[in-house]
Amino acid sequence: QVQLVESGGGLVQAGGSLRLSCAPSGRTISSYAMGWFRQAPGKERAFVAAISWSGDRTYYAESVKGRFTISRDKAKNTVYLQMSSLKSEDTAVYYCAAKSTRSYSGIWYDRYDYDYWGQGTQVTVSS
Repeated sequence: QVQLVESGGGLVQAGGSLRLSCAPSGRTISSYAMGWFRQAPGKERAFVAAISWSGDRTYYAESVKGRFTISRDKAKNTVYLQMSSLKSEDTAVYYCAAKSTRSYSGIWYDRYDYDYWGQGTQVTVSS
């Protein structure tokens, strides 16, 4: 069982930046592919970004491409989502997810592929 803890959410003005962090509680995530998803009120949970176990492959939703960057620091056992040029439509609860895999470079963007989820962190962008 992997327990994921997100942090770094908050209130920011449009055009601003935030960095979200995701770390496991009591276990390494080095052999997991990781993803970030978000859920706005009244909407389905949507894919944002994913990174492979190796960290050499990333994939982004079109709506955030060029503005968000996913990365992982294996030494710190942490995954990050750097968000820049934030827009009001980025307002949502952001969730970190982990997928157990033996694929060094595999990435996944379907939420149903992921095995573990964090509790989420709220990001609010004011216009």
